[in-house]
Amino acid sequence: MLQAFIVSAILLIIGVLILGFRIFFIKGGEFPNIHIGGNKALKDKGVHCATTQDRDAQKAKPISRIDLYNEVSKL
Repeated sequence: MLQAFIVSAILLIIGVLILGFRIFFIKGGEFPNIHIGGNKALKDKGVHCATTQDRDAQKAKPISRIDLYNEVSKL
């Protein structure tokens, strides 16, 4: 039982070290930015994260009732 605990603890420590290699062993290392906002290809296409899109929508000019009526009456 004790041997299994020691082996699992060693494997866990090795796994943490491998996952955190950039953080622990490289000077100035940081976690990679995997968010949509950090992806250059998506930025070039104009794709943003949901939080940014929501913030932009909140800042947008509100639609008046007349504009809404005109838009619906086109259908």
